[in-house]
Amino acid sequence: MNKILYSCIAEVKRAIRNPYYVLWSLLIPVCFYIIFTKVFTFNDNAADQALWEAHYLMSMAAFSVMGSSVMTVGIRLVQDKQQGFITFLKVTPLPEYVYIISQMVGQSVIHILSIVVIFFAGALLNDVSLMAMQWVLSGVWILFGSLVFLALGTLVGTMNKVETASGVSNILFLGLALLGGMWMPLNAMPTLLQDIATWLPSYHYANGPWEIIRGNSPAWNNIFMLIVFLCLFMVLSVYIRRKQEGL
Repeated sequence: MNKILYSCIAEVKRAIRNPYYVLWSLLIPVCFYIIFTKVFTFNDNAADQALWEAHYLMSMAAFSVMGSSVMTVGIRLVQDKQQGFITFLKVTPLPEYVYIISQMVGQSVIHILSIVVIFFAGALLNDVSLMAMQWVLSGVWILFGSLVFLALGTLVGTMNKVETASGVSNILFLGLALLGGMWMPLNAMPTLLQDIATWLPSYHYANGPWEIIRGNSPAWNNIFMLIVFLCLFMVLSVYIRRKQEGL
């Protein structure tokens, strides 16, 4: 247990020092939030605009956490592999699974900071007002739902080159965000893209807080699809790592 704790603390310190974390997880989501709620508006009605501001706040919080899960974790795992850290682990008492868990748990702690900062930005910039329980439930959903994308990050981390992992993680992250309805209202997208969105983990991830701010509970199919993708990514990640170890 102490091994996991110390490893998690080390990973949190490591993530905070990463300039890409500040850029992708905090600055860009807040900038997008300002652009799509202050510069461009989708509703003339004040009540509808207030709902849109809350809706888009949840989109950007989910966008931030999903991005750091896929990109930060995935690229860091590949960097450690290239620098020989994974090889070094094999001659220490620290099991590789403890290292992977510490990456995921450490990044989850960072996610709490991201969620708090982005929620605070929404309340400060647009006076987004939700019930206390809605803030809490939305934050909890975004935090625990990110396990799906942390698992995807470990899958990206099975690659051998940082350049490849960086390119793939960027495509996955931005593609999932765009097609999952995080950048624009889903009903503003073509019908074909709306149909595609319902099969993506990013849509089911963001739809949880979208429903919560409207006074509803997340749909069961959102939970089911996230569990399916979590299992899929974890199984693929473990399988590929074992195949690589056997080479």
